[in-house]
Amino acid sequence: MDKASTKTERASFLIREVLEGRRQGLHMFLPFAGPAIVVSVAYMDPGNFATNIQAGAKYGYTLLWVVLLANLIAMLFQILSAKLGIVTGRNLAELCRDEFPKSVVLLMWGVSEVAAMATDLAEFLGGAIGLSLLFHMPLLAGMIVTALVTYGLLMFEQAGFRPLELAIGALVGVIGLSYLAELFIAHISWTGVLLHTFSPQLPDAEALTIAVAIIGATVMPHALFLHSGLTQNRVPLKTEKERVMLLRFSNIEIIIALTIAGLINMAMVIMASAAFHKGFPEVAEIETAYHTLVPLLGIGAAGIFLLSLIASGISSSVVGTMAGQLIMQGFVGLHIPLWVRRVVTMVPSFVVIGLGVNATHALVISQVILSLALPFPMVALVWFTCRHDVMGTYKNRATMTAIAILAAITVLSLNVIFLLQTFGVAIPGLPA
Repeated sequence: MDKASTKTERASFLIREVLEGRRQGLHMFLPFAGPAIVVSVAYMDPGNFATNIQAGAKYGYTLLWVVLLANLIAMLFQILSAKLGIVTGRNLAELCRDEFPKSVVLLMWGVSEVAAMATDLAEFLGGAIGLSLLFHMPLLAGMIVTALVTYGLLMFEQAGFRPLELAIGALVGVIGLSYLAELFIAHISWTGVLLHTFSPQLPDAEALTIAVAIIGATVMPHALFLHSGLTQNRVPLKTEKERVMLLRFSNIEIIIALTIAGLINMAMVIMASAAFHKGFPEVAEIETAYHTLVPLLGIGAAGIFLLSLIASGISSSVVGTMAGQLIMQGFVGLHIPLWVRRVVTMVPSFVVIGLGVNATHALVISQVILSLALPFPMVALVWFTCRHDVMGTYKNRATMTAIAILAAITVLSLNVIFLLQTFGVAIPGLPA
């Protein structure tokens, strides 16, 4: 028996010990950690880097409230997704296939596949940009390296859930520690940070575009599908008491993991604001941000920035592939080899680079696409989790349903405003 399999079996044993009351203390939480950590990667992927750099450089701390709002919405819907998997034993895509008309299922599958490709675009480009800048290699070569490393990490999953969770957790740690270091290096106005975190405003139409991109980069459609899949069969439950306990641990993990992800996102905006806003507000590309950081904060800060970007690109690419596989299998019942899935979803990324499209611009547009795809899983999650015939006694309470509907309406409203703006429709009260 290899060490990877042993890690999974050890985690399963410890989970069973806790559920049956034989393991107590603060460390009893650790065996349950995993699904939310994996999903949290989607909330700090390279798309976040692109949108957060633009937000901080052009608008300073002004759009921090959007990051906070997006993170709270993400937290709520990941809780619903995890609960759906734990209670029903099925994932969101499977429930959609079973409950919705075939035409709706095919539409949702198509939209989800487009979103998966947009996700892969952001992840591959982010990892490739970081590698090309750090090791002075062509962008295409960076994409190939990212693809190979991603596929290597995906092989961990064959030995059970724990090795891959630990690998992704380590990469999340790299991202978090990198931005913690950046905050110590940059000169930050913490009064401004506090003010703009809790005072909503959109200075102009471009700020709205970036706000929508931040929502798309933070609340990820594939993450909503994936979380229900990660929790549906992870722990065999014997009693309803164990289910209640598992739900409690799941909620705690989600709150902790996504709070960390939210703080990292805010750190991205804060760092970009502190470094670029006053002297270089036009900085909008990851490459430009790196080259500008070198003289401003030193080669060390610039190197840390690239290290976090590479860790983000690789880890989020792994998670994106896992989600894509689950979406296809859930909606249409097809299971294809991981390498085929990897090739299919990364083709658009190579096409974009081959056509010479600006990499950072492609990243931001990919996040807007994700934001437009987001209402489909959001609405489905609210619909399923408030139904007694699906959730039984675990269905959402009226207050939770109302908050979830309000959050979904908020995202939908931002998307509608963005579409109107894209087609040249004037929006009252919003400067052009």
